[in-house]
Amino acid sequence: MVGDTTYRMERFAPGIFVVLWSTGFIVARYGTRDAGPLTFLTLRMFFAAAVLMLFAKFTKTMRLNRQQIGVAAIVGVLMHSLYLGGVFVAADQGLPAGLMALIAGLHPVLTAVAGRVVLLEALGKTQLLGIALGVIGVGVVVIDKTQSASSVEISAIGLIAMLLAITGMATGTLLQRALGTDMPLIAGTAVQYLSAGIVLSFGAYYNEHWEFTSTTRSWLSLAWAVAVLSIIAVLVMLYMLNRKAAAKVSSLFFLTPALSAIESAVLFGERLGVLAVIGFLVALTGVRLTTREN
Repeated sequence: MVGDTTYRMERFAPGIFVVLWSTGFIVARYGTRDAGPLTFLTLRMFFAAAVLMLFAKFTKTMRLNRQQIGVAAIVGVLMHSLYLGGVFVAADQGLPAGLMALIAGLHPVLTAVAGRVVLLEALGKTQLLGIALGVIGVGVVVIDKTQSASSVEISAIGLIAMLLAITGMATGTLLQRALGTDMPLIAGTAVQYLSAGIVLSFGAYYNEHWEFTSTTRSWLSLAWAVAVLSIIAVLVMLYMLNRKAAAKVSSLFFLTPALSAIESAVLFGERLGVLAVIGFLVALTGVRLTTREN
């Protein structure tokens, strides 16, 4: 019975994660209309940390030792404050969504290469082909999106922010895979969010002076970001990292730009061309190959 449950979790976890994580771009568009990006992220991190800490207390989840707290704090800064902060700052700088998706799509490649070098995780020919198809799929979606967008000035700050973002996510993924596999998920994730919130709070205070307008839209966006993205989606991702190679988990991010494009077309009426659909299918094939066992 336990084996069947574990099998179902491992089978459906990737799909659940991709669908939930892709809504992050939608929430960002709604939430930052009434709040500064770093302020919104800071509140998201602190609320999520509080929820998980309360849950850990009432369920008497295993406590972390000093080493686990240190690893969780560093991973939190890398995977949450650096990655999400970089993405939100780049968006605030006006970086085109297509270019942001292209740069974010390079994160799985960086993780796969680094995982092979640092963690000695073997990649077979099938996985290498999957990574290549994932990159192609992301590129096709970006081409489709940029064809419908007017040319804008590219911000150097935005480019640097995105590079820092993918570096933070790749490094945090590898660190979690290398040192955090035995860490209790609830308590460990709570520490991650707390450390990320502390770092982000400095930017929210000094750059935005806690810019947040209380509206129905802002609170609903924050609620979704906390409950669905910061708790459910991230716990699913960390669960997969504890059971799968870093390259296989990170390859799921190939699907995010394409799926976000579909969601934007439905919710915001953005154009969804044939290329975007083709790119989504190619990226899906790439993820399938990358996550297959050799």
